[in-house]
Amino acid sequence: MSTVNARRPGGSTVTSADVTTNRGNPSGGGLGGAIASEWTKLWSVRSVWWALLASVLLMAAASAQLAIYVRNSNTDTDAANDQGVVALGRIAVDSLELTQFAVLAMAILVITAEYATGTIRATLQWTPSRGHVILAKTTVVGGVTLVLGVLLGALGAAVADPILGDWGRFDLPETIGDALGVAAYLALISVFTLGVGAALRSAVATLTSVFLILTVVPATLGLSDVTIVNRIADALPGTAGLHFLRGDTDPYPPVVGLVVLVGWVLLALLAGHTVLRRRDA
Repeated sequence: MSTVNARRPGGSTVTSADVTTNRGNPSGGGLGGAIASEWTKLWSVRSVWWALLASVLLMAAASAQLAIYVRNSNTDTDAANDQGVVALGRIAVDSLELTQFAVLAMAILVITAEYATGTIRATLQWTPSRGHVILAKTTVVGGVTLVLGVLLGALGAAVADPILGDWGRFDLPETIGDALGVAAYLALISVFTLGVGAALRSAVATLTSVFLILTVVPATLGLSDVTIVNRIADALPGTAGLHFLRGDTDPYPPVVGLVVLVGWVLLALLAGHTVLRRRDA
């Protein structure tokens, strides 16, 4: 039986049978091991903690400011008339346009920080399957931002409640639904950002591209009176995600917005995986 050019600490030779056995042991690697590794790496980066803190502070500040604006802009003097009364969860949803970029900074760091430091070589050495690398990072980023999204949605509603007073509407199922919507949106848009980061390999290029796609381009196209231009804006991931979150029925139902966003996520992951396979480290 052939042997591998490596020896155990005791001096015995590692055989090909040992290698085969270890490859078949799920506790020693595979996708599960890759996910565990990505989880450890995520929390070892100090910038990730700063990004999470920034997302919490931004959600609190944006929700408070938006609640103040809603309260002061009401023209009806009696909240009992239900004119201008706003769902608390909607405040959290509308606060995402600013808050999301702190969350996306974390998603960017998951992939681009490894290219900046050169640790991507070790990642690819220990996880040769490029698909496993992308899937492991997607699982960790999606899972963390999903939980974070629920917390941010609840925080936004909690901050807005005392400010709005009678002008705020608290309905538990509705508020929970809004928080879950925030979580789904942040998880999907973070995975989209991860895919873009894997394709571009640069934190600056990724942040710039995502910012343009989510904010600048839709806003610019939306200024046009040309129908086809407006439809292009509605098909972009950020706009589709907001249509889903806000429950808009125009220009398409919320579920279509979710499908469009998922489509963009899959496209970004495919691009990232393709670049990783072709260009390697």
